[in-house]
Amino acid sequence: MPVGMADKVSQSLFERAARVIPGGVNSPVRAFRAVGGSPVFITRAQGAYLYGADGAKYTDYIGSWGPMILGHAHPAVVAAITEAAVKGTSYGAPTELEVLFAERITKLYPSIEMVRAVSSGTEATMAALRVARGFTGRDVVVKFEGCYHGHADFLLVKAGSGLATFGVPDSAGVPAGTAANTATLPFNDLAALRALFAEKGASIAGVIVEPVVGNMGCVAPAPGFLEEIIALCTKHGGVSIFDEVMTGCRLSPSGMQGRVGLKPDMTCLGKIVGGGMPLAAYGGRRDIMQTVSPLGPVYQAGTLSGNPIAVSAALATLDRLDDVLYAHLEALGARLEAGLVSAIAKTKVTACVQRVGSMLTIFFSKGPITSWDDAKACDTVAFGKFHNAFLAQGQYWPPSQFEAAFIGNAHTNADIDATIAAAEVALAASV
Repeated sequence: MPVGMADKVSQSLFERAARVIPGGVNSPVRAFRAVGGSPVFITRAQGAYLYGADGAKYTDYIGSWGPMILGHAHPAVVAAITEAAVKGTSYGAPTELEVLFAERITKLYPSIEMVRAVSSGTEATMAALRVARGFTGRDVVVKFEGCYHGHADFLLVKAGSGLATFGVPDSAGVPAGTAANTATLPFNDLAALRALFAEKGASIAGVIVEPVVGNMGCVAPAPGFLEEIIALCTKHGGVSIFDEVMTGCRLSPSGMQGRVGLKPDMTCLGKIVGGGMPLAAYGGRRDIMQTVSPLGPVYQAGTLSGNPIAVSAALATLDRLDDVLYAHLEALGARLEAGLVSAIAKTKVTACVQRVGSMLTIFFSKGPITSWDDAKACDTVAFGKFHNAFLAQGQYWPPSQFEAAFIGNAHTNADIDATIAAAEVALAASV
């Protein structure tokens, strides 16, 4: 069925969902509210494509929000899941698979000497910061505007007044006291970071950062920014934490830290390292991780942590992340970026493209976008028009101006070229 005729089937499903699920979705951005539409319901996926409930085909640039670096339903991953499932879906007991997974992660990430598996990125970041507090005996954690680290209470924080301030809750249901020990700084602002450490360095347990931000759109770190986070934490006895849930194994086999040659004290991983299953991890220096129960006093547990099916999918995915794959992703990313820049120039739309490796964003702003203040000034109305027109041409793009798009190994040059042609039409429709 042609794209654009999907509305009736998906709309009917959405109406049913809205009666029994808050907002009709199990994660807010799926609701398409930011682009003024209602979501397409998906029935299956294969390679680089999604298929809607009515049979319409879409070229997918969300990739389940990052994990599908090999493409959907990769035969090796499906086979690994099937083989594991027939042996039992969960044991609640140790397995060799968990050991293999931990060994693989520590080999890929030299900064990680010990690692603990969990079931979601939120769990990974929440646990890592708890460990940082337990290891240092301090309370204050530092995050940056525009970076998202999951929905733990003390991370749902917005900045107060002033350049370097302690936070106030950014969600109903979060007690003010919970947010009080979270300091929020502008991303890429070295002066603010240094000022906060100069004032409160002895109180800071850790600093957490997306080394390339994906949750305000694709925003790269300024030169020296990541290095300074590590240096200041080292100097003041805090813990540097890279949240590589999105960038881990995407920007290189060892994430952004491998791409730029840095070693944070701790790292949070998810998405790709879970092979598309509910699996994430956190880890770091041995002395820090030895504070985790049952070795140390920092408690963290999970019934499904290290689930055999999820770990099997992870290992099958990690086995296939080689130099050829990353070269292919880089070439596709460069091709898409160049085509989108050309389409923007042809249509004379005020927009820019920002890319790091296989993640990128079209910002409806002159750019460059270097911080949350820059990002939130984008024309979200124009983006909504663009998104709707893009979707009508079979392009499944993130339904928010503030999310990164992802390229996978299953995409082809022909896919990219078709997307560029569709983007030119959609950009014209955004005016």
